[in-house]
Amino acid sequence: MSDNAKWYVIHTYSGYENAVKTSIEKFVAGRNMEDMILRMEIPMETVKEVTDSGETKEVERKVFPGYLLIKMVMTDDTWHLVRNVRGVTGFVGTANKPIPLTEEEVLAMGMEKHEIIVNYNVGDHVKIVDGPLASFTGVVEEIDPEKNSVSVMVSMFGRETPVELELDQVEVLD
Repeated sequence: MSDNAKWYVIHTYSGYENAVKTSIEKFVAGRNMEDMILRMEIPMETVKEVTDSGETKEVERKVFPGYLLIKMVMTDDTWHLVRNVRGVTGFVGTANKPIPLTEEEVLAMGMEKHEIIVNYNVGDHVKIVDGPLASFTGVVEEIDPEKNSVSVMVSMFGRETPVELELDQVEVLD
């Protein structure tokens, strides 16, 4: 069942996101629906704010106030469970039909990450297989899995130029 799970957006009263998340978690545990409602997230970001005294401090704030993201299998039971939680005004979508987020939207928000297997190391000769520099070759200078990036030194117009690419845009030369 959990293979059919998709990400949906729940609209809540502003400031009720955490309370709604806690309530849904309790209902899910009480009704043994962990295989139907898999995950909930309140997207947060860290921003720097300047206080009245001129000091800067880092604070966490909600990226989408009034919204909660939920990964679930949409059935009548799960829809009613979520819809009837206090503080929920509804799902984002049309009338009574919630619209799931696309895979691109989920990846852009950082809710899920695709696992990319990197079969090259620093110093390896690689070929660029995607993007405007496709078919160029170069040497791997740096790999940063956290940022999903690889730095490749490419020879263009007789000069060595560092190029920043995504991990899956290059492959090892045979």
